[in-house]
Amino acid sequence: MSTKYMFLIYGDEAAMADATPEQWDEMLKAHNEWGHAVEAAGATILGGDALAASSMATTVRRGSGAPVVTDGPFAETKEALGGFYLVECADLDQALSLASTLPAHTVEVRPVVPTG
Repeated sequence: MSTKYMFLIYGDEAAMADATPEQWDEMLKAHNEWGHAVEAAGATILGGDALAASSMATTVRRGSGAPVVTDGPFAETKEALGGFYLVECADLDQALSLASTLPAHTVEVRPVVPTG
């Protein structure tokens, strides 16, 4: 039985903003190669994408009153969520193995909870 895992990719937004078109092309090539490695390992990428800069984020907080909407991310850090993959893997060991080869500085792997 396979399980879905979310691979949350964190990185330095300043470095990404300063990347040249050649550096972007190289990064996209590395991600495409990683995608082929995932398939070769018998796992499946179900989705994924890059995210706009955290300065483009909007946060909605719910408490006891009306929801509060604020510009920007929940917390300001040097590393920000920059993209994600949804990958169907055999188990956590395979997910962690694949995450360790993803061309990214930091990858958080989290099982997806079935809801339907």
